[in-house]
Amino acid sequence: MTAKNFWNITFPILRNKFVLTLLIFGVWILLFDQNNLLDRFYEMKSLKALVEEKAYYSNKIQEDQRRMNELESNKDDLEKFAREQYLMKKDNEDVFVVVEKE
Repeated sequence: MTAKNFWNITFPILRNKFVLTLLIFGVWILLFDQNNLLDRFYEMKSLKALVEEKAYYSNKIQEDQRRMNELESNKDDLEKFAREQYLMKKDNEDVFVVVEKE
């Protein structure tokens, strides 16, 4: 198909007021409208990231609640946790932190 033949077919279609109106409306919705497709794409991407973040924090909260219930129910576990995490010690003890080289 030659360029001249292409324009001979396309130009009468574009002169139709309904096709022209539909084309302008489509461009308006795609690019210029308040809820255009580009913004909608970025919002969906952001929503997906937020849903994944919500799932991560929900799992983290459940894990921390389980650990907290464990620590509240057993005094030996609480003492072990305090010694390991916060390097707490009894009055007559010395604590040595050993760091292994990788």
